[in-house]
Amino acid sequence: MKRQLFILIVLALIIQSCKQEKPKGELITKKIQYDVNIKSPDPNWDWWIQNLVGPEREKLVNLIMDGALSGKFQAYDYFNEPISPAEIKMMLADTTYETLKRDYPPYEEYDTAVVIKINRSDIKRIRFLEEWRIDTNTMQFTKKVFGIGPVAQRPDFQGIMRWQPLFWIYTDKDFLKELKKNK
Repeated sequence: MKRQLFILIVLALIIQSCKQEKPKGELITKKIQYDVNIKSPDPNWDWWIQNLVGPEREKLVNLIMDGALSGKFQAYDYFNEPISPAEIKMMLADTTYETLKRDYPPYEEYDTAVVIKINRSDIKRIRFLEEWRIDTNTMQFTKKVFGIGPVAQRPDFQGIMRWQPLFWIYTDKDFLKELKKNK
């Protein structure tokens, strides 16, 4: 009898531990995406405004980039399709061909290759994809990060510099499955 009681208690504990904890707080949004500067856009601001101190910023960028380039973290493109470490390497050194005009007479046109390299120091923002909840009694926010992406400035096809996420790393596999299911 004692043995059966012991087995029941162990089973009850196992079942209890397998239950998923209900998220706390009232849901504000299931999905919100935004960029966070990790290097201040203005050197006159206080050091902590939109800025991570150099070593912390480098550590975070290295964690993301090394993880994606080694395959430790699966990276995804804008359409949530997996991309390989080799594709990420190609993305970091993009070659375009442009036709330019000489700035002296007879102002003839010529073709040239332009290589645009993105270094880790060029990653000055992180894009987050999150869920937000709030405890309506305390105004305490809870954020669940579903995805992170390094963001750098890159020229578009017209040569205008724009902020562009390089890739996504999803931190929640169930969220990724839900994204793919809702395509």
